[in-house]
Amino acid sequence: MPNPWTGVGNPYTRDEMIERLQNTLSKNEAIIAAGAGTGISAKFIEKGGADLIIIYNSGRFRMAGAGSTAGLMSYGDANAIAMEIGEFEVLPVVEEIPVICGVHATDPRRRMWHFLGQVKDMGFSGVNNFPTHTIVDGHYRQTLEETGMGVQKEVEMIALAHKMGMFTMPYVVTPEEAKDMAEAGADVIIAHVGCTVGGSIGVTDATCSMDDAVAATQSICEAAHSVNPRTLVLSHGGPILTPEHAAYVNEHSDAVGFVGASSLERMAVENPLTELTRQFKSIPVKRKA
Repeated sequence: MPNPWTGVGNPYTRDEMIERLQNTLSKNEAIIAAGAGTGISAKFIEKGGADLIIIYNSGRFRMAGAGSTAGLMSYGDANAIAMEIGEFEVLPVVEEIPVICGVHATDPRRRMWHFLGQVKDMGFSGVNNFPTHTIVDGHYRQTLEETGMGVQKEVEMIALAHKMGMFTMPYVVTPEEAKDMAEAGADVIIAHVGCTVGGSIGVTDATCSMDDAVAATQSICEAAHSVNPRTLVLSHGGPILTPEHAAYVNEHSDAVGFVGASSLERMAVENPLTELTRQFKSIPVKRKA
């Protein structure tokens, strides 16, 4: 069924989103979601055939040359940045691909039901929980939890978005979080196994091996499926950097795809741009006598 909004930001309903992803799987293709911090990234991610684009505030920092972790810091209004990227850079240039908004659910200044309505009206086809406090641990995580800025706020945001008829695809780190998100109605769960390794601004050492990443992903799959067998699980982060890595996780777990941000958008720029510049620098010049 043709979407009447094609060409103007392309919002899809939750049912349409689920149908699209199931159609991808029915063709024995993996689901690929890609982060986009700029319009040019989004345009060519779509041309490459990705199933989804996710806009994170970290994309702006990443494409400005800073590490993606900057998106977790107080360097800007995460929700406002994501909305701005969507309104002025990504939604105007994509043609057909659905775009998901990263929502900072713990922001105490947002009435979340009101903000989610704005996200929906902007033309986004769903929401993700980024910046996410699931990837924060230790004493600081305890402080966030005790001061009302914990992961439960993210679960509540996903539950509210689900109630509002929105497509949802949150990050989780633990099986317990996977169960909570599945119970909240998450359509897709992203198994986050750590910050992406590699490149000029990625972490230098994975916190887990590929086999550890597979085990963590599978435990999240099992937890989510114990609540809702229809929930789809995608892998992300840590040592999962290349298509071969993502294929390995799919082969050895119940994950059905991959979410790439640094591994797609940033790595697509770093080495190719360096090499192309070197090639231009090596061109000959005919000097005048």
